[in-house]
Amino acid sequence: MNSSKDIYYLTLTCGNQPGIVAAVAACLFKLGGDIREAQQFDDLSTTRFFMRVEFDLPAGSADQAAIRRAFVPVANQFQMTWELRDKSQTRRVIILVSKHDHCLSDLLYRRRSGELRMDIAGVVSNHPRASLNLDLLGDIPWHSLPVTTITKPEQEARIKTIVDEAGADLVILARYMQILSADLSAFLAGRCINIHHSFLPGFKGAKPYHQAFDRGVKVIGATAHFVTTDLDEGPIIVQETEPVTHADAPEDLVRKGRDIERRVLARAVHYYLEDRVLVNGLKTVVFRD
Repeated sequence: MNSSKDIYYLTLTCGNQPGIVAAVAACLFKLGGDIREAQQFDDLSTTRFFMRVEFDLPAGSADQAAIRRAFVPVANQFQMTWELRDKSQTRRVIILVSKHDHCLSDLLYRRRSGELRMDIAGVVSNHPRASLNLDLLGDIPWHSLPVTTITKPEQEARIKTIVDEAGADLVILARYMQILSADLSAFLAGRCINIHHSFLPGFKGAKPYHQAFDRGVKVIGATAHFVTTDLDEGPIIVQETEPVTHADAPEDLVRKGRDIERRVLARAVHYYLEDRVLVNGLKTVVFRD
């Protein structure tokens, strides 16, 4: 980042009408802003307009409050739902994990290497720390919260507290193999990403890769989506598939599937961290880089 520039992300959605892009650009121009990247999408089926703008200003020339005040008339004119964020403000993240640590380890590595700019405020697991490979965890707080059917409300209440106390912007289910209650799902609405071990919809439940093997599938995949109160039905962010053949054993499908899961979850998290994901009803608009 150029130290002489302050960089911001602006995202917005509203009903489509002429003049939106011009009004946004004019407002940023008056502030002395320089647009680095701009993407937009007009959903013809709903007449909704979506836009993401990355722009910079001379360092110290205006703070977020001043930018917001300048943009309010534009937002009001077009009845926008919008967000503004300073790129330097790193997102705070809580990760939930169960026995399988491949997605967690991948996220920890990508964070350490700088590929994912996030502050991991804690990791929560329903299994003991000793049961996972956590060489990359470092001094990140670890919370062991075992759960049973009887203790689930209490355990989820503790998760809520951890999320609140951390000021988490995002919660990642990195193969957290517990079904969230409707209450917790609603609490995390719009800020919780799950990695599902299949190319939804299909092969839900236990041993998905063995189900796929039994059916002789020719592709396997993974899906990263927002968590909602409808199990595995939240807006999809990223999906990916990989070919398999009759020669692949269930163990091969598991190995390939885990690799896909790592990639898909990391990409979805990356898009979220850069404000590239906008919810569009049951779907998402993803402005890729």
